Amino acid sequence: MSAGGGARPGAGPVGIVLVSHSAAVAASVAALAQGLAGGDRTAPVAAAGGDSDGGLGTSADLVVEAARSVDRGAGVAVLADLGSAVLTVKALLADEEQLPPGTRLLDAPFVEGAVAAVVTASAGAPLPDVAAAASEAYAYRKV
Repeated sequence: MSAGGGARPGAGPVGIVLVSHSAAVAASVAALAQGLAGGDRTAPVAAAGGDSDGGLGTSADLVVEAARSVDRGAGVAVLADLGSAVLTVKALLADEEQLPPGTRLLDAPFVEGAVAAVVTASAGAPLPDVAAAASEAYAYRKV
């Protein structure tokens, strides 16, 4: 799903938003992904975890704020952990005025997808490639 058009001329890297029911989980996955992407030149990443009172849940306001903070004109990739986090992002995407143009919810596992998305975006890839890399994380075998 996407809102608006795609990348704008002269755009920076794709931004990444991680939406979790837990602020600590979202922040930790963001730190992990940025650390594994390496260097000082990682794509912009924002965590949108928990509800607006700091408890468990999801907050549309936090998601909108995070998406706007990472938007550099190349699109924003959003990964959500489960349930209402996914529904919150879908509702925001349905109202095309809430999120930056080119925002897209990715179908990917939260941790592995976040790492793949941040690494790929940090290499300067466009949003379709970031989405593909995150989605391919479903195939990562552990045994």
